[in-house]
Amino acid sequence: MVVFVRDFVPSGLAFLMRGEPEIVKNFLLKTLRLQAREKKFDHFKLGEGAMPASFKVRHERDGKEKLQADFGETAIGRVAPVDSGFWWIILLRAYTKSTRDRSLVEMPECQKGMRLILTLCLSEGFNTFPTLLCPDGCCMIDRRMGVYGYPIEIQALFFMALKCALVLLKHDEEGKEFADRIAKRLHALSYHLRSYFWLDFRQLNDIYRYKTEEYSHTAVNKFNVMPDSLPDWLFDFMPTRGGYFIGNVSPARMDFRWFCLGNCLAILSSLATPDQSAAIMDLVEERWTELVGEMPLKLCHGGKEIIPYVGQSLVSFVIVSYGQAGP
Repeated sequence: MVVFVRDFVPSGLAFLMRGEPEIVKNFLLKTLRLQAREKKFDHFKLGEGAMPASFKVRHERDGKEKLQADFGETAIGRVAPVDSGFWWIILLRAYTKSTRDRSLVEMPECQKGMRLILTLCLSEGFNTFPTLLCPDGCCMIDRRMGVYGYPIEIQALFFMALKCALVLLKHDEEGKEFADRIAKRLHALSYHLRSYFWLDFRQLNDIYRYKTEEYSHTAVNKFNVMPDSLPDWLFDFMPTRGGYFIGNVSPARMDFRWFCLGNCLAILSSLATPDQSAAIMDLVEERWTELVGEMPLKLCHGGKEIIPYVGQSLVSFVIVSYGQAGP
């Protein structure tokens, strides 16, 4: 049997609500020990802080059992999971908040595990955006969906995990250094996502009138998006009341598909402003038949067709927790 880290999270929340925190604690510790293993395949070493996408029990010849982790070396497309580390931090925060027991999070191993994850995703490079650059298939399903670049699901998870880590990290010298980096990244990330990933009727009209090949810091069309790339279905789909975070934004490219998980996580984590949260819910209400139908909150709008996009059960909590968002 294979256990996926991301798939365990809604189950972990259910265990916490049922008063069975030991199961969640055991899961967090087991995956933490897997993180410490050397991750090398095809003569290339993966980042030290990477969490496994999944693990399974392997039976040894001597009768002993051993956990065998998958960091992408057996995944479809051989893509390492970007979301597993974020889900782990979020579940650790849920465990700590539910049990009011900080003994687990204050363990040196847990503190080190969080810092390794943060080091991996807060590292500086050639990227000029505060969002996290990712390969396709790095989250949810290991199949090409054209979500490479800066998918909204990863950015919302990134934002939520950073907010959780800010509460969980010890206030020692190293913890304070990470806290400063997190605070700066959260500020830049929230501004970027709320400004450039947000789409409503007004923003849609602005994009339709964009000029291209603009140079200098005064450019309005900062990502050089071609107005002709706007899909025809979008004008009928976008209601005058409502809006949503689009799937992806990168140079010369916007993914206008509706991704349920990313938008629901944006509400739960308070990435979305109160007005944006209300607009997302208004959109779901206005387009209930297209987005929900008989498969509640498990669909992605892809134009004339509805593309199945099976998400975490976690998103269903948005309906009952709306108005009480935040890690």
